[in-house]
Amino acid sequence: MTPFTAPKDDILFSLRHVAGARRLADWDDDMAADVLGHFAQLAEGAMAPLNAPGDAKGARLENGRVRMPDGFGAAYSQLAEGGWQGLAAPELFGGMGLSPVIGAGVSEIFSGANHAMQMVCNLVPGAISTLLRFGTEAQQQAWIPRLASGEVLSTMCLTEPEAGSDLSAIRTRARRSGDGWRIDGEKIFISGGDQDMSEDILHLVLARSGDDGLRGLSLFLCPRQAEAHVTRIEEKLGLHASPTCHMAFDGAKAELLGEEGAGLKAMFTLMNHARIDVALQGAAHATRAAHIASAYANERKQGRRPDGSAARLAEHADVRRMLDEQAILAIGARAMCHIALVELELGARPALAHFLTPLCKVYGSEAGIRSADLGIQVLGGYGYLTEYGMDQIWRDARICAIYEGANGIHARSLATRGLRPDGGADEFEDLIAELAKGDPSVTNKLGKWRAARRWMAEVPDPTPYADAFYRKTAELFQKAIWTRSLSAADHHPTPARLKALAQRALHPVELPL
Repeated sequence: MTPFTAPKDDILFSLRHVAGARRLADWDDDMAADVLGHFAQLAEGAMAPLNAPGDAKGARLENGRVRMPDGFGAAYSQLAEGGWQGLAAPELFGGMGLSPVIGAGVSEIFSGANHAMQMVCNLVPGAISTLLRFGTEAQQQAWIPRLASGEVLSTMCLTEPEAGSDLSAIRTRARRSGDGWRIDGEKIFISGGDQDMSEDILHLVLARSGDDGLRGLSLFLCPRQAEAHVTRIEEKLGLHASPTCHMAFDGAKAELLGEEGAGLKAMFTLMNHARIDVALQGAAHATRAAHIASAYANERKQGRRPDGSAARLAEHADVRRMLDEQAILAIGARAMCHIALVELELGARPALAHFLTPLCKVYGSEAGIRSADLGIQVLGGYGYLTEYGMDQIWRDARICAIYEGANGIHARSLATRGLRPDGGADEFEDLIAELAKGDPSVTNKLGKWRAARRWMAEVPDPTPYADAFYRKTAELFQKAIWTRSLSAADHHPTPARLKALAQRALHPVELPL
């Protein structure tokens, strides 16, 4: 199996020269390189070696408690002792206080090394952000230092057996009890609903405190306790080492987080972080699949050159096409996420950040799946076997298009809310112009996109065309990204390779008809 190598140089190039992270007041180039370098060592040495064994063994439920695969507890101890769980948490609460944009680079490396473990650990930054925005001072003091230190991991308890994407169908109840609350109900698909790595778990539970539809939903803090327990671990296609739990809350003690009836507002703080993180998971899978496929294709002897000598698999045109597509997907998805994250941190165009979030989620998740599928094809029979791990990448990547909102929901959001006057579409046009700097091919495509936008705004029901509009929007965004990447390619460690990929991305092979 090809050892995992963290793509830190590609991440730094994307942040610096495509997303423009230097515009951030707290950005430090040297700090970013040091942080990613140190985390890469931990990921390569401690997390990545557990990925395949963890997939083979899986998490298991024993006597009501979840047991993680061998080695996960020790690796998590290294993660916590290094302070990585508190990377973006304020120093006031014991965190490092670093930019969430640097945190995004760390998260991508973590996902590429061991997505299952990252799944259990990486709701913490979102939980901290939610506590900072909606928590009382007492709640912040009680939980943020423990989350930042790694003593506590967190979950997001949203989905129910009869309430997936339709949040109005949530039936889990929260009732007042003395000066607190009690929660009764079931939640499903809870990543890390229990595990034996951290001392405690903080469940963020969306429950019904009133009967007024969505306005009757509130968000609650519920520590791990006997009244909040796992009834089973789901059997899944992938992410076997990440315990996806069915949970029962039987009068579990809880605290209200934020205002009663404003649960969705609080929950979306957590979910918006998770959605960009899912897009980066997709970028990580696309990168890992591309790395394995490229290594294999450049070593494997297959066929003959015109002079009769043995050819490498990578020299065949169709294989080269697939390898290039993998790399283009990985680089493009990463850049898309980085641009959105920098916009989010700058805060000057919040509507644009909201417009980009569903775009990133769909494109990034699809990139991971497509790259893994291409990798299986490049490796042929070996891709269909488990020897090279390409099957696990495909299985693990597949969920990214489903969780944190199915991709069709995000495409619909882009085609409806995104096209409202305050939805961010105007700012998106500005962003494309900034990235492309007058490139005529991008300007021409932008004109066509404007026409599509006008048409979508006028059609009585845009939802049947949501997927098509998403794809046109993503195509425009990627063209602008690759135009920017080409102009900055001399700053990349391998400029000739990046330029060749940019040319392939900007000018795909077509029949001359």
